[in-house]
Amino acid sequence: MNALSDDGMIKALYRASAEGVKIDLLVRGICCLRPGIPGVSDNITVHSIVGRYLEHSRIYHFAAGGENKVFLASADMMPRNLNRRVELMFPVEDEKIKATIIELFETMMADNVKTRVMDSNGNYRKLDRRGKELLNVQEYFAQMAEQKAIASDRLRKNDRLCRLAAVKPILTNWTANKVKAG
Repeated sequence: MNALSDDGMIKALYRASAEGVKIDLLVRGICCLRPGIPGVSDNITVHSIVGRYLEHSRIYHFAAGGENKVFLASADMMPRNLNRRVELMFPVEDEKIKATIIELFETMMADNVKTRVMDSNGNYRKLDRRGKELLNVQEYFAQMAEQKAIASDRLRKNDRLCRLAAVKPILTNWTANKVKAG
């Protein structure tokens, strides 16, 4: 999400962490929650990715006992979004789409170039990248999108050529018949 500042949501996350729930947050901007406080938020990590693109999906993934629930939303967890605006949150029920979204989120959490991780004082620190393959997730997704666009364009061109090849004999026969009918 882009921002987490709603007191009720923060308290709910603290309660869940205190009960042992592991919580990974990817909050691009404002985050009023403090991770790593013993007994309160020691099961919470807060990552922030600020890069070339102003990108902040709103993915909410809950997993327990082998069950995955995924929601997409228009709202950040801010009082103005939750109390004074009409926002949308909906479940992703298609298993293939759900798996794709979970994979995308896991890829975002694996970023080690632009990610900063918040400590219990609210300070952000770069990840230790020594000995690790570098992943700038925004650039990675941009490259994926470009490759898909190129592949899609090739398919459209091939499809057009196939249709032309199929239509050409029909046009040739039609033109020949029209000339004969004169």
